Amino acid sequence: MSAVRLRGAVTPASPTAAAAPLLVLLPSLGTTAELWDGVVARFADAPGRPRILRVDLPGHGPSPAARDGFTVGDLAAGVRQVVDEVGGGAFHLAGDSLGGAVALELALTSPDRVLSLAMFCSGAAIGTPEGWAERAAQVRASGTASVVAGSAQRWFAPGYLDAHPDGPGGHALRTLLDVDDESYALCCEALAAFDRRADLPQVSAPALIVAGAHDAVTTPALMRELADGIPHARFVELADAAHLIPLEDPAATADLLAELLVPDGGGMRDDGRDGVRDDGMRIRRAVLGDAHVDRATAAITAETAAFQDFITRYAWGEVWGRPQLTRQQRSIATLASLITGGHGNELRMHVRAALRNGLTREEIAEVVHHTALYAGLPAANSAMAIAREVFAESDPTEESNG
Repeated sequence: MSAVRLRGAVTPASPTAAAAPLLVLLPSLGTTAELWDGVVARFADAPGRPRILRVDLPGHGPSPAARDGFTVGDLAAGVRQVVDEVGGGAFHLAGDSLGGAVALELALTSPDRVLSLAMFCSGAAIGTPEGWAERAAQVRASGTASVVAGSAQRWFAPGYLDAHPDGPGGHALRTLLDVDDESYALCCEALAAFDRRADLPQVSAPALIVAGAHDAVTTPALMRELADGIPHARFVELADAAHLIPLEDPAATADLLAELLVPDGGGMRDDGRDGVRDDGMRIRRAVLGDAHVDRATAAITAETAAFQDFITRYAWGEVWGRPQLTRQQRSIATLASLITGGHGNELRMHVRAALRNGLTREEIAEVVHHTALYAGLPAANSAMAIAREVFAESDPTEESNG
C-alpha cells in the first residue's frame, strides 16, 4: 500500500495564549475542513484560543487524490505526518464520522501524542463491509453526485436544510460534488475494513463521545456503547443534530471541545469581568441554543439590559461555568430545583436545555419521578406534563428570561 499524503491548514493561537495547545480537527467522508468553520469561528475571540490544525481526507479539499488502497491506519499516519510538519508534539484531537475513526486510531497507536480524543457521530466500526462496498461501487460507476441525495438525508436533522436554505449545509452538499470519486471510494473501503471495538479499553486519553439524536448512521445507542467501552469517556447527545454535528451545532461543539481542552476553564477563561461575561454567553448559547439567546438578546430594552447582563455573568459565567459538575449534572440539579419551586416557564426552557446537554428523555422523566418524592406529586405531575409537551415539539417557541 502506498503512503497517504494529506494536507492541512493552521489557525494560529490567540496572541495572549501561553503555550497554547494544538487542536487537530478531522472531517467526515465527503466533507472538507470547512465542516469546522463555525467551530473555529467561535474559538476566534477566546482569550486562550488553541492553535488549530484542520486536515483534509484524500481527494477532499487540497489533499491529493489517491489511486491506491489505504487503511484507516494509513490515514492516521498521514495526519500524524501533517502534525509533525507544523511543529509536532502532543495534541488534542477531534473528528466527525470517518474523521472520528481516524482520531480513535491515532489515540490507540500514538497514545503518547494524543492529549484528548473527541469523536462526533463516529465509531470503532461504522456501518457494514457490504454497505461500504456498495457505496464504493456506486461512486466509481456514477460519481459523488449519485450520493448527494442520500447524504442530505443522512447528514442533517429533519428540517435543517429548509431552515437554513443558504447555510453551510447546502454548501457542504455542493462541495461533495468536487470530491475525487476514486478517493471517496477508497475511503469507503478503508471504513469497510476498520474495526477497533476490541481495542477500546486501551484508549488512555480523556474522551468525549457526542451523538446526534437524529443520526441514523452512528445512532445515539451505538455512540453510548462506544463511550461505555472507553475508559474516562463522557457521552453527550445533542437533541437537534444528526450526522454532522460540527456543522449543525458549532456552538455546542466549540463549547464541548473547550471543556475537553481545559476542563477547569484554564486558558479559555479570563478572570476579568469581560472574560466572565464572554464565558457566560458562550455557555448560555451552548446550553440554550443560539436561536433562544438571539431572541432574548433582541428583546433587551434599557430597563432589562442590566438584568440580562446579570444572568449572563453570574448564572451562566459563574455558576454554570464551574467545573465541579458536568453539564448533565447541572441540568439534573436545575430541573429538580425548578420542579420544587413550581417554575413551569423556566422548567420548559431547561427541559430543552437538558436535551441539548445530553440527557435522554428517559433520564429527564426519571428526574421528575425522583423529585416527586421530595417536591410532592402535584408539582411533579405538572412537570411531567411540561416535559411531555417539550418532547412533542418540533419547533420550540416558548420564551423565558433565561
